Amino acid sequence: MVKLNDEEGAAMAPGHQPTNGYLLVPGGEPPGKVSAELQNGPKAGCLTLNGVSRDSLAAAAEALCRPQTPLAPEEETQTRLLPTSPGEETPGTEGSPAPQTALSARRFVVLLIFSLYSLVNAFQWIQYSVISNVFEGFYGVSSLHIDWLSMVYMLAYVPLIFPATWLLDTRGLRLTALLGSGLNCLGAWVKCASVQQHLFWVTMLGQCLCSVAQVFILGLPSRIASVWFGPKEVSTACATAVLGNQLGAAIGFLLPPVLVPNTQNNTDLLACNISTMFYGTSSVATFLCFLTVIAFKEKPQYPPSQAQAALQKSPPAEYSYKKSIRNLFRNVPFVLLLITYGIITGAFYSVSTLLNQMILTYYKGEEVNAGKIGLTLVVAGMVGSILCGFWLDYTKIYKQTTLIVYILSFLGMVIFTFTLDLGYSIVVFVTGGVLGFFMTGYLPLGFEFAVEITYPESEGTSSGLLNAAAQIFGILFTLAQGKLTTDYSPKAGNIFLCVWMFLGIILTALIKSDLRRHNINIGIANGDIKAVPVEDTVEDSPTDQESKTIVMSKQSESAI
Repeated sequence: MVKLNDEEGAAMAPGHQPTNGYLLVPGGEPPGKVSAELQNGPKAGCLTLNGVSRDSLAAAAEALCRPQTPLAPEEETQTRLLPTSPGEETPGTEGSPAPQTALSARRFVVLLIFSLYSLVNAFQWIQYSVISNVFEGFYGVSSLHIDWLSMVYMLAYVPLIFPATWLLDTRGLRLTALLGSGLNCLGAWVKCASVQQHLFWVTMLGQCLCSVAQVFILGLPSRIASVWFGPKEVSTACATAVLGNQLGAAIGFLLPPVLVPNTQNNTDLLACNISTMFYGTSSVATFLCFLTVIAFKEKPQYPPSQAQAALQKSPPAEYSYKKSIRNLFRNVPFVLLLITYGIITGAFYSVSTLLNQMILTYYKGEEVNAGKIGLTLVVAGMVGSILCGFWLDYTKIYKQTTLIVYILSFLGMVIFTFTLDLGYSIVVFVTGGVLGFFMTGYLPLGFEFAVEITYPESEGTSSGLLNAAAQIFGILFTLAQGKLTTDYSPKAGNIFLCVWMFLGIILTALIKSDLRRHNINIGIANGDIKAVPVEDTVEDSPTDQESKTIVMSKQSESAI
């Protein structure tokens, strides 16, 4: 589409490039050819504003008046990045400096604070499951009641994800972080009042508050990475943010069996040990909530990347949360990723929740070892997450990496399933580590892949929907696997997960890879948004130089 500043646009001197408006660029034209046409005038099929004739202007005006073909979902969303009124300037064109970009040192503080309070939240998720038999005896409830202390995290996420992501998109990163940290702290203190045998409902109430806090936590890693970190470190930052949650789960496997040993013959001692664990957790959560209030900021002074700069220049009034959700669900690659992410992450949640029951079925009285096996599973996953983050930042190969990790996770699940009952705990440690390395390492891959294929949609919304799918599959898988484990054997429950993960491999192979954010950052034409680099910018310091000339173009669907 050609946009004219006024009726006298044709009177511009030859060779004078327009500072406002758009230049029609055929979808297949390389950036170099575009630059040549700016200098040498129009060619067949392309209308420029250099020495344009009145007949051409008339044809353009007639085309502008004709009804336009509706845009595809992705195109409709990306138009938010383009100026819409005559007074607006196209970023990076002549006469308008390229957006300043810089990396703020505070980004590490923000990432550390988030990772730590996410750690505490994950610890509170798993602290009951790993010693489920101890809490069953203390509160006098069934194993299903204890399982629900873990599954409530998954259940709460599903209905609350939409208001939570709306809040993130409209009220910002800082408020969402404060809610997550504050509710996590409140839930921890409520559980301190539940250390009596008849107060199971109080510990459930505290766990419900922590589960609501989780809604404001799980969707932030990719948002924090995008807002605060540069293109060469964004995937590593996302993996590190996810790492905090994984480390919390690892500590949740390790500490509860040590802090609360199985002393059901001495109820007073057992209550004292549970109280120690609860009060210690609440003290750490309070300290981290205080740090979040004083040190967690909304965003840096300068955007860290060209992709973020383009989003920040987008007029806020044009953003529609409902429209964004609708566009995401009309994005076929994202929908496929939504299902596959839900399957593999839901399987991990199910295995983590039921690990104690599976281990104790074959290894009686091995509560401490069950916790250590869970620790091995999660720590291996932490290593996998960081390595995957580094790999993505280095190669930007998203789909291939995602597919390979998915296949290896499936193979790890098969090996774990058929070696669990061999009677050798060392084998379970090794197979659990292999399973965790790939299955948990997949988490940041899914987040980053989603951001790439849905840009410029909000990172919080895409991540939130991925987590919602994970919670739904997690609840269904935990209930189904728990039933199969109880009625038949742990092997039956694990085979059930293997079948679903094999389906996930097939769906992952069907995902079309379209790295929109990456292409904007490196200045390669991508759909409706094209960036033509002139020379490299310095990423770690602000610059006012005209270092990039960005041509934002819209492929016309009507003849001009």
